[in-house]
Amino acid sequence: MLRVLTYPSKRLDSYLKKLLSRVEEYPKKLEKYVEKIGEEVKKFGDKALIEYTARFDGVKLTSEELRVKNEEIERAYELVDRELLSAINYALQKIKSFHEKTLPLSWFEHNEDEIILGQLVRPVERVGIYIPGGKGGETPLISTVLMTAIPAKLAGVKKLVMVSPPRKDGSLHPALLCAARESGVDEIYKIGGPWSIFALAYGTESIPKVDLICGPGNIYVTLAKKLVSFHTGIDFLAGPSEVLIIADEKANPEYIVWDLLAQAEHDPMSLSLLITPSKKILQEVKRLLPLALEKGLRSEIAKEALENRGALIKVKTIEEAFYLANLIAPEHLEIMTDNPEQYLPLVKNAGAVFLGLYTPEAIGDYLAGPNHVLPTMGLSRFTSSLSSEKFLKKINFMKYSREALLKEAQKVIKLAEEEKLPFHAEAVRIRIKGGNEI
Repeated sequence: MLRVLTYPSKRLDSYLKKLLSRVEEYPKKLEKYVEKIGEEVKKFGDKALIEYTARFDGVKLTSEELRVKNEEIERAYELVDRELLSAINYALQKIKSFHEKTLPLSWFEHNEDEIILGQLVRPVERVGIYIPGGKGGETPLISTVLMTAIPAKLAGVKKLVMVSPPRKDGSLHPALLCAARESGVDEIYKIGGPWSIFALAYGTESIPKVDLICGPGNIYVTLAKKLVSFHTGIDFLAGPSEVLIIADEKANPEYIVWDLLAQAEHDPMSLSLLITPSKKILQEVKRLLPLALEKGLRSEIAKEALENRGALIKVKTIEEAFYLANLIAPEHLEIMTDNPEQYLPLVKNAGAVFLGLYTPEAIGDYLAGPNHVLPTMGLSRFTSSLSSEKFLKKINFMKYSREALLKEAQKVIKLAEEEKLPFHAEAVRIRIKGGNEI
């Protein structure tokens, strides 16, 4: 069921070669299909949205029914139990508290040479968030609403628009609506799939055009985000969920098993890896995995994921484990070792890190505070998790006095002339002379 590999070995080399190219696994033939959807949304607007929603979600809506009405949100509060609403608000406060600490501020400096330099921090004005519908809209990703909307609102986004696929009765799950209202979402629309991404990017009769789109989705949604990214901002292109666990002999094999399965149940192409120097831990995890699979409702998905991409990897040392982990650059990195903090300096590439036996990846999914929208497919080599910074622009500004320009003019002129850009040089020189040269 699950491959067992040893470092170093030819089998591991072959496995890693395929794994490290996972960003290239998007079927190219699908891109043209998704591109055609975009062309139809751009050309036909609401009509295309309505047709695609009817065809793929089995729901017939009119243009007037696309937007969730205030009465629907108020009704949702009557349907959501108090305990769930309390959990939503608890998570909201923790996520808000963490992201407040990540907000950059505008700044400027005025030095003695009469030069003013600084940076304005300004929010993106209009943002769209995509919330997957789950299985028929009955597995609402409440946490994703919180993780995308809260950082955007903290950044000062004026117009926050949410899209999510409707359920069979044409509604959105009440828990999603409550989470959206609590998080400050301004408008909610009952559309999903790649057509909703194109609607946000281009605008339609009903859907407002936005400046940036964020949120995870399936391969079709991801390809749509890729296609619009030339003119509309996106967070990043995300693939199936990933976890890599580094464990020593002090780890609990049962904890490891459930954390591996917690990722595997997301998608048949999810990645679940254990790297350990402990033969005992590896063998026990291998023994327990099939037993645990028998207990889950999503066992078939998890089993397929483990067969497709999962692995238990035996190394000689913890240092070798971190070498492989940095090579793979996982979305989630769990460190289940004695004194896990000591290994933080070894972490170079990971979306988020979970330290110790009592920090399951699931706690980060819901309410620890850090964002769960994380880079996958090895992209943590050069990018970071979603945060309020994603919804902010940094605009540099500068001001020179005439005296300050005089001090630096000759250096600018020399550089411009070396680059064969005479007008650049003249733009400085004319200010030294005081004009009247044309």
